[in-house]
Amino acid sequence: MMQPFELGILLNSPGLIAALAGVIGLLVGSFLNVVIYRLPVMMQRSWRNECTEYLQISPEGFLQAKEEPLNLVLPLSRCPECNTPIKPYQNIPVISYLFLKGKCASCGSPISLRYPFVEIFTAVTSAIVAWHFGYTPETGFALVLTWTLIALSFIDIDHQLLPDAISLPVLWLGLFLSLFAVFTDSHASIIGAIAGYTMLWMVYHLFKLVTGKEGMGYGDFKLLALLGAWLGWQFLPVIILLSSLVGTVIGIAMIIFVNRDYRIPIPFGPYLAAAGWIALLWGNEINQLYLSATGL
Repeated sequence: MMQPFELGILLNSPGLIAALAGVIGLLVGSFLNVVIYRLPVMMQRSWRNECTEYLQISPEGFLQAKEEPLNLVLPLSRCPECNTPIKPYQNIPVISYLFLKGKCASCGSPISLRYPFVEIFTAVTSAIVAWHFGYTPETGFALVLTWTLIALSFIDIDHQLLPDAISLPVLWLGLFLSLFAVFTDSHASIIGAIAGYTMLWMVYHLFKLVTGKEGMGYGDFKLLALLGAWLGWQFLPVIILLSSLVGTVIGIAMIIFVNRDYRIPIPFGPYLAAAGWIALLWGNEINQLYLSATGL
């Protein structure tokens, strides 16, 4: 029989909560794969229906076959090649991929490495968050923010799109949490949301005025506003500096080493998300280091 003292030590073990968060992260990562794939398709269908309704055009004229209902729950997962439903034991995060050797059990078509990668990445980042914050309320909310940033990043990579359906509710959640001083206070949170949106809005219009081109999308403004609402305005300079630095380095590397056309836009959302996540965990230390280095 475990004694209360031993149970207390176990419950306060960083390794235990990190391992638990990692397991939960695997399961959430599996769901994020669904969100990353289906949400843009759902949005495209919604936009098409709105356009055809406005123009008073029958949507059937655009479709070769009647589409089945699609949401984040239904239809159940299936192979995109042979349309065979995936059985529950074939949908276990990472393990099923290894067991099936990366191929569909029915037709043998290869399964994208993206699926286990997102699951593992979500598990690792979740474990890091739990290790960092420990047994505190901040851990649960930091996990929600982490999972949100992962979903937004991969959707932006695939479609250069940062859905309001994800960004805006999480932005409001950050403002709500500030009422209870979770991560930051309301004063810093409100200013952070306003400043985050306004800063990139100004950069966007200045760039467009000088070059005649659009340098980023409005989704990037909302993402930085989201991060400002969660972390406070004090972390915005760090987020912008880190995201710009990483984005520039990766962009130049892609042009040099993989011959990417410099005229093809690079999604900025993943860099903002990565910088925001780093600021969530180590923003105070980075700010202190910067202030010490500059003598401020």
